[in-house]
Amino acid sequence: MTAILSRPAAALLLLALYLLMCAAVWWRHRRRQRQAAAESAALLPAADAGPPVLVLHASQTGQAEEIAWQTARALHLAGMPVRVAALGEVDREALRGARHALFIASTYGEGDAPDSAAPFARDLMAAQASDAATGLDLSSLQVGVLALGDATYTHFCGFGRALDAWLRERGARSMFDRIEADRADEHALSQWRQRLSHLAGTADLAEWEAPVFTDWRLAARRHLNPGSQGGPVFHLELVPAGGSPLPAWEAGDLVQVSVAGEAARAAGAADAIDDDARRPREYTIASLPADGRVELMVRRTEREDGSPGLASGWLTERLAVGGDVALRLRPHASFRIGANADRPLILVGNGTGLAGLRAHLKVRAQARMNTGNGAVRAWLLFGERQSAHDAHYRDEIEAWQRDRVLARVDWAFSRDQAERVHVQHLLAREAPRLREWIADGAAIYVCGSLQGMAGAVDAVLRETLGEADVDALIREGRYRRDVY
Repeated sequence: MTAILSRPAAALLLLALYLLMCAAVWWRHRRRQRQAAAESAALLPAADAGPPVLVLHASQTGQAEEIAWQTARALHLAGMPVRVAALGEVDREALRGARHALFIASTYGEGDAPDSAAPFARDLMAAQASDAATGLDLSSLQVGVLALGDATYTHFCGFGRALDAWLRERGARSMFDRIEADRADEHALSQWRQRLSHLAGTADLAEWEAPVFTDWRLAARRHLNPGSQGGPVFHLELVPAGGSPLPAWEAGDLVQVSVAGEAARAAGAADAIDDDARRPREYTIASLPADGRVELMVRRTEREDGSPGLASGWLTERLAVGGDVALRLRPHASFRIGANADRPLILVGNGTGLAGLRAHLKVRAQARMNTGNGAVRAWLLFGERQSAHDAHYRDEIEAWQRDRVLARVDWAFSRDQAERVHVQHLLAREAPRLREWIADGAAIYVCGSLQGMAGAVDAVLRETLGEADVDALIREGRYRRDVY
């Protein structure tokens, strides 16, 4: 009788644990929402303070949003009322009603708007003909634009430049010339802070907190794809040096690796260091704090002369196991699970983009391990070159299938047959299943290369689901991308 009673009791206990975990996830999400709301409310003006300065961000990886909040806090401390918002949340009435607006705009890929700004770019910036008819007049608005970009792309700061031009066409008056920052160049950000001090009418605007890099130790390195036709991919494991405590992060977050010290050693004391070598490299974290270490997937890249890239060559070859590297963790809010914790997940990626998807799957695996049942289903579509060499973490993925963490896995190995098959082709073939999962409330996470994969996947989604439905998924936070 005791054994018979213990099974229902155990099942109830597991159910209680699962419900407790769901409640904890919900509470954590609500806490963040309340914190963000409180922070926003603290920047709002009193009733007689006049219209606030709009600080609007168009962000993909979170960098523009971070700068927007730093901007807003600095202006608020200087006594100015401020409202912070994503560019995609702002309509023409908000622009008409404002007197000052600051735009921090990232560029995505070759001149595109970030996902969060896509509605603004489509509904306002691309609607010039209708604007002429309805008379969108921004001549009472004074604006400043900080354009973030990457000079290695052809259309450097393309979206920021297009936004600045559109504002001028609508009659907005520039408080200062557009500032362009190549990968958050500190000189450009210093110019931005100087312009803010002029706006606030003060010479001692509060300094922004500088990024803090700490030493981490390379604990392990493993070559994941020996024999592959593609560039070598490595699994890296890093722990805080000197026994420092492990910091907290979430699935979807990034690390920034500083390569300035390595650049100095490579160049030699007598040689000048290229400005590009001082800028940190970003990698998506492939692990959770519960793993006790930061795990990364890094592909060794090559320069035009065949030599390895500075950061990737150092991490995958020159840095000895046991050696130290300077890095810091960076939140990536737009690729975190957020309100999608209880939704089915459609995870799409290629190459080292598996890193971010792996972290989200680890969360689901951890939930199933803690409860024994009840984990929400997930579907993984992953593409690489050859099944024999490039099926990264295959054993782990197959184990997740057996444990029902993954309801379905589709592999696309482009070089295993005469016809090139990529993840977008698999997704198109599974159009009925895709529509079914979306109707069931699924969220889509895409991680990997922007050129080719991400654009093609987006095209399949829009063809299968419709433009309006994809845009709705973006607004609801159910379509998130971490692509590069």
